[in-house]
Amino acid sequence: MMSAPWLDVLDDTIRACAAHNRPDLAARLREKRASQLDPKLRVLVVGEAKQGKSQLVNAMINAPVCAVGDDVTTTVPTFVQHAETPSAALVRGVSIANTPTERIPVPIDQVAQQVSAGRPGELLAAEVGIPRALLTSGLVLVDTPGVGDLRSARTASTFTALLQADAVLMVSDATTELTASELELLKQVMTSCPNVTVVLTKIDIAAQWRRVVERNRAHLARAGVTAKLIPVSSALRLRAAKTGDRELNAESGFPELLACVQQDIVAAADVLARRTVAVAAASAIKQLVAPLREELSSQGSRGTQDTIAALHEAQRRVDELRRRSARWQTVLADEMADLVSDIEYDLRDRTRKILREVDRTFETADPMLGWDRFERWLEDNLTEAATTNFAWLLDRSEWVAEKVARSFPVHREDLLPESVFPDDVLDRVSKMDRPVIEKFSISQKFFTGLRGSYGGLLMFGLVTSLAGMPLINAISLGAGALFGGKSIMDEGDQRLKRRQAAARQAAQRHVDDFFVKFSKDCRDAARHIQRSLRNHFSTLAEEMQETLLESARSARRAVQDDATERERRTREAKRELDALVQLYQRVQALAAAPGQPPLGISA
Repeated sequence: MMSAPWLDVLDDTIRACAAHNRPDLAARLREKRASQLDPKLRVLVVGEAKQGKSQLVNAMINAPVCAVGDDVTTTVPTFVQHAETPSAALVRGVSIANTPTERIPVPIDQVAQQVSAGRPGELLAAEVGIPRALLTSGLVLVDTPGVGDLRSARTASTFTALLQADAVLMVSDATTELTASELELLKQVMTSCPNVTVVLTKIDIAAQWRRVVERNRAHLARAGVTAKLIPVSSALRLRAAKTGDRELNAESGFPELLACVQQDIVAAADVLARRTVAVAAASAIKQLVAPLREELSSQGSRGTQDTIAALHEAQRRVDELRRRSARWQTVLADEMADLVSDIEYDLRDRTRKILREVDRTFETADPMLGWDRFERWLEDNLTEAATTNFAWLLDRSEWVAEKVARSFPVHREDLLPESVFPDDVLDRVSKMDRPVIEKFSISQKFFTGLRGSYGGLLMFGLVTSLAGMPLINAISLGAGALFGGKSIMDEGDQRLKRRQAAARQAAQRHVDDFFVKFSKDCRDAARHIQRSLRNHFSTLAEEMQETLLESARSARRAVQDDATERERRTREAKRELDALVQLYQRVQALAAAPGQPPLGISA
């Protein structure tokens, strides 16, 4: 057995799986290798529930070792093998990984009941030993639970046992044709074990079983399944064994089934091993070949496309940055020019409002009486106008900076300069020069009154002298006093108007000086901001351009390195693929056993 040709092929396939980082496939093939080196021949009896699998096993060995009945079902696999004396044991375990199992001997007449009542997980399997000629050659019949939901524990245990099977008896009753689910199950079974025989049971209760046999053979042919189909009746077989009726035994179909087991399984153990190993190895090789072929097909497209796309993207970003460089400089110049114009107009408008308020104030107010309060008011209003105007300058400058920053390909917070705004403009607002205020003292009022009263005294004295009155009399004195008081009032009004005019002129000069000086300060600040923004964004553009150029250079190097690596990997993948193809050809040669139907495996 150790020099069997299939063993070398299987070992080479295991090494190939390990070399291609597929430990799962290697582990599965090692299990297959261990099962093939075992001298026992395991024949699994599989099928859906209530198809007569357990009764078929009982009929083959003529012993009621498997659980049968309408309300009885097999929950775990039952291994029936040869023993000199009848014996049975239950294999139990706990549903915790790596927990060792234990074998519990039970009476052979109770094993069927225990298997039916046991719960999967706690009861793992049942083992039955019985002296039968059919089993003396090492044949092991394995009664499996009914296959249904693929997620169930019973189905999982069946497929686990299938990995170690040398042959399979697929059971279906003769009351109906093979269903789609049974055909699908048959295909799944053949992917792990190609040595399959379909057994049609219960022909004793199906009047049209011959028609069902023909229809099932047609279904198998359409599905591409090359398997024998043998109709049998377990009930007739057991009755014939009990009565010794040979004709009834022949009618049961079991002689053909047992002959098939002896000739196609027991006597052809080496052929079964070759076919089983060929299917398992071919399946593993296909899974190894698929990613290599995909890699070879994508070597000239996906990897190259990614690197070339990165190169094109880097070059596109460089070109885009260059186009935007002229754009953001134009935006900065235009926006700052508009800002200076708007700031100057706003300052002129605010100072004009202050001057209009000054004119309204000095139409009635006397500068000599409230000059200090007026000076504080004017200073407060000019300071407020300057503060508001400069705050607007700063806000608009920040807006301009953000607008320029949006001209760059990537908009981030750090594209804005940290500080480009002067903070000492408001500290340079000068104080107002106090105007010369003309006073009207008591002595000036006295001489003004004398000058005005002289004319009145003389005029009314001459008039009254015509009436024989002296030049100085009560009337002339009263007129002189009246004229003197009016002169004092007229002089006071004139002096007030001169003071008001002087105050307005002083305020006008101060506001004009403030406007000229502060507007220049704002223009200087705007130019300072513009230069700072220009220098900042120019430096930033140069850094980004250098970064993008470096990315483009890196992308070019990546394209070259990728081409070299792709060529190396292509050669390596081709060598690996050629090795797998040669190994697959050995598998095909191994599967082509003389006188056996083809397995249907292909590259």
